[in-house]
Amino acid sequence: MLEPITIAAESPLQDEVRTLIAALNDYLFSLTPPEHCFHMTVEEMARPDTTVFIAREAGKAVGCGALRRHEGGIGEVKRMYTQPDRQGRGIGGKIVDEIEALARKEGFTRLVLETGDRHPAAWRVYERAGFKRCGALLDYPDTSWSVFYAKEL
Repeated sequence: MLEPITIAAESPLQDEVRTLIAALNDYLFSLTPPEHCFHMTVEEMARPDTTVFIAREAGKAVGCGALRRHEGGIGEVKRMYTQPDRQGRGIGGKIVDEIEALARKEGFTRLVLETGDRHPAAWRVYERAGFKRCGALLDYPDTSWSVFYAKEL
């Protein structure tokens, strides 16, 4: 039997979360050249403008995602990841739900995100959550390596 997944806002400055973020970075660098990856470091994720959500199974960190706050009522979905052996169980969607709930609670009017051009599983998560593809956003360059999504709240 699978253990229930819990998701809560946590500090990214934990060894277990650092390990999760390192696995995310390794995965992204395997698909996208470093100059086209727009990662936040764990230290950047710990800043007051960002809330990090950690998914846990039996107490072990198995997924993450973050809400980064921008001017003008815009929230950005960042650092989404689920360990490969946990994928396909809806964990990413649950993290996005938590990010959206916090954004709505804080009065944001729009959620946006940038993801890679080789991430169809991520696209499905965002599209199921109601995000629509759009043009380049925030200060991201408009390149073929990036896919952008937005959702009005």
